[in-house]
Formats: sequence, structure tokens, C-alpha cells
Amino acid sequence: MRDAFHEELAHTSERLVEMTRLTGSAISRATTALLDADLALAESVIAADEQIDAIQRELDDTALDMLARQQPVATDLRIIVTGMRMSADLERMGDLARHVAKVARRRYPDSAVPPELRATVLQMGQVAERIVAKAGSVIAGNDVVAAVQLEQDDDEMDRLHREVFGALLGGSWDHGVEAAVDVTLVGRYYERFADHAVSVARRVVYLVTGEWHEAYAPEPARSATR
Repeated sequence: MRDAFHEELAHTSERLVEMTRLTGSAISRATTALLDADLALAESVIAADEQIDAIQRELDDTALDMLARQQPVATDLRIIVTGMRMSADLERMGDLARHVAKVARRRYPDSAVPPELRATVLQMGQVAERIVAKAGSVIAGNDVVAAVQLEQDDDEMDRLHREVFGALLGGSWDHGVEAAVDVTLVGRYYERFADHAVSVARRVVYLVTGEWHEAYAPEPARSATR
């Protein structure tokens, strides 16, 4: 019985890593769809989000079943509860990639990103891909050191986010209100994507150490764009 229980725990970890792979693919394709005004690619990202949602539902069902059957305590309980929270973060990351794709779809056949911000948005997409790939490695290896280092990528995303606002507020914006709203939303989606990846990494720190270190505790929930 206990062997089967620990196999389920291992399977949960594998499915979480699979979610990071899927969200990484989603944000990569959403970025390309946004910059290239690729409607078909945007639609594929939007449709594929259901796969990420399905894995979260599966993990929630598995976790509830393990709680009911095994009544775990101590480390095993921490693994189950933390896994549920990580799957919620990853599901939200999938939603944010979908939001980026929806902006691309809404502005088709035009690109929602003005020429002067294309390089910045491309970098935001690259940082998002990198940070979610690292989150997958952190989960797979329970790697506290890598979890802490992941914060540096979030700092880079925050810098790029400020760069977007600098372009909007610098006095030379001449692309109109609609484009300003699009760019504001897109910047926020990428910034929140990275924040959720950091939350995943912080939960791994808790999972391994059993403590919330002040620098790595999860951020309070934000409701605006999840």
C-alpha cells in the first residue's frame, strides 16, 4: 500500500514537470503568434490550454484521493498540499500564455506590438521560456539552489516590464490608446507568468526544508490577472 502511495507521489511530480513543459511551449508559441500576427498559431495556443487544465484537474483528484485513503502526515502531507498549489500556479501560467495568444488573435491581421517594442517583447518571451524550464528542473530535482537562482530571471522580467512602461510613458508614444492597452496587458501577462514560476520555486524550497524562508515565501495572491 505504501509503495503504491509513493508511486502516486512520484507520478504527481512527473505531471507537474509535464505542466512546465506544456506552459513553456504555450508561452513560446504565444510570443511568436503575437510578434508575427500568426492567427493559426494563436488559435492553437488557446485550444491547447485545455490540456494544461486537464492535468491540474487530474492532480487535484489524485491529491484528494490520497488524502482520503492514506491520511498522510508530516512530509507526505506537505508534498501533496504543495503539489496542489504548484499545479494551480502552473495552470495560471497556461492561462497567461493563452491571454497573450488572445491579444494576437484580437489584433490579427496586424501585430499588437509596435516596432520599437518588438525586441523587448521578444526578450520577455525568452525569459518566460527560460524561467519555466528552470521551474521544471527545480521540481524534478527538488533543487533548492536552483530555486533561489530562479529569482534572478524574475528580476530580468521585472526590468523588461519597466522598459515597456517607459516606452508608454516616455512622451513619444504615437500608436494610440488601443495599442497602449494591448502592450500594457501583454507586459502584465509576461510579468505575472514569471511571478507564478517564482512561486513554484519557492514552494519547492518549502517542500524540501519545511520552512518558509522570508526571501522565498509565496507572494500574496493577486486578483487582477491572477
